[in-house]
Amino acid sequence: MKYILIVLAFLALACNNKTEDAHTHNEDGSHLGEDIPRLDHTIWTEKTELFIEFPALIVGNSSRFAAHFTVLDKHQPVREGSVTVSLIKGDKGLRNTVDAPSSPGIFSPTIQPKEAGTYQLVFELKTPEYSDKITIDDVIVYANADDAIKALGAAEEDGSISFLKEQAWKIDFQTAPVVSGKIYDVINTSGVWMPSPGSVKSLAAKSNGVVDFKVKNLTEGTAVKQGQLLMSLNSQGLASNNLSNEIANARANFEQAKSEYERKKELYESKIVPKAEFEKVESNFLIAKSNYQSLASGVSGGSKQIRAPFDGFIKSITVSNGDYVEQGKGLLSIGTHQSKVLKTQLAPNYGLTMENVQGIWYQTKEGEWANVSDAEGSILSIGKDVERENPLISVFAQVNVEIDMPEGSLTPVQIAMGSATQNTMIPVNALLEDYGSYSVIVQLSGESFERRPVKIGKRNGENVEILQGLEVGEVVVITGAYQVKMASMSGSTPAHGHEH
Repeated sequence: MKYILIVLAFLALACNNKTEDAHTHNEDGSHLGEDIPRLDHTIWTEKTELFIEFPALIVGNSSRFAAHFTVLDKHQPVREGSVTVSLIKGDKGLRNTVDAPSSPGIFSPTIQPKEAGTYQLVFELKTPEYSDKITIDDVIVYANADDAIKALGAAEEDGSISFLKEQAWKIDFQTAPVVSGKIYDVINTSGVWMPSPGSVKSLAAKSNGVVDFKVKNLTEGTAVKQGQLLMSLNSQGLASNNLSNEIANARANFEQAKSEYERKKELYESKIVPKAEFEKVESNFLIAKSNYQSLASGVSGGSKQIRAPFDGFIKSITVSNGDYVEQGKGLLSIGTHQSKVLKTQLAPNYGLTMENVQGIWYQTKEGEWANVSDAEGSILSIGKDVERENPLISVFAQVNVEIDMPEGSLTPVQIAMGSATQNTMIPVNALLEDYGSYSVIVQLSGESFERRPVKIGKRNGENVEILQGLEVGEVVVITGAYQVKMASMSGSTPAHGHEH
């Protein structure tokens, strides 16, 4: 029995040694498996970011790709769709398609090259929302593992910050390219929101009556919909100025005038009555008709109805429930957030005119800027005179999008003027500030980042000029930069959540 146990132990040791050797060498002694260098590429299109990792392509070896597809809008993983990978040389190639991601955002197609050389690697993404095609040129297929190791060498730590796609997909995260754009001199000031013409409408009583609120808790600020019944004017039971009686009288006059008009019309057409007599009857008929329709319009159950003319909110109410009002009395006013006027004031020494003003930026909320021209608006006017009591120039701009800020509230404003210069710029949200010094998080590849100091220049709304530290075409983090910064301070590299 003791002899049998020794033999079994020897066989087990031999098997283990053989397995370990098979992971590192072929039968001819060349390297294989875990020693094969891994490559990665990151490519951005207008819609997609592709980050791929794969072992170096070797003739006869099946290479499995970890292709991470990110929808750039809101930086979310591609959750549905198919990916086709093609390895192309001239008019020949290999192709493999996977019909779904192996996990959200990650597709795992495989390619087994048959011949060494330089190829194109093409990824075709098809999702329910859109399609994209990404090409990587000059991808080398090596004859054997030794050639790949000799050409590529071993991977070295570059000191970058590791932040995995799985981490970025789980938080608010967004990147943006460094671009070259127009930079203007700006005047930093503030503005006040005012109602624009047509954004407020006052509703008046169209008849005498007692006010009856039809909306529970109708107060200033209450949201209303176009056509919504807000209140009614009830004159039933009144000894005089009773709407029902007035409508009845108007209808009787209308019916009488109509009958007279139709009778005279037949006689006129038969040339029995003169034209002047017919025109007088026709005029009386039209007046009676208009009077009746005006009184009867918007009346239900003997009450005149007051309805909202458009979507908006109650701006003011000048009557109380149960008040008696006479025709023409103001009842309430309704406003809308869909259009506002932004008023700013400047010192006259800036020399701002309609000819040299280039644009106006304003804040919609803390840290978020918008341009008047992008908000379907325009600059209305610039004042030309100043007074001793008010030695400032007023600038008015109209914004035709919903502004969820109360009238009379202040907002930071930047006014661009003069001629533009062309320079490097990024979204201002990408900046990290430390005691007056600025830096940004640059995305080197799909999961590799670095924190880089920058020197900034002028701020133009949501963009800031970069004088030093970045090149056009690089990619910076504009949302989630703080989380990447914290990852760099943790001192450890997180493990991958996906299989390579």
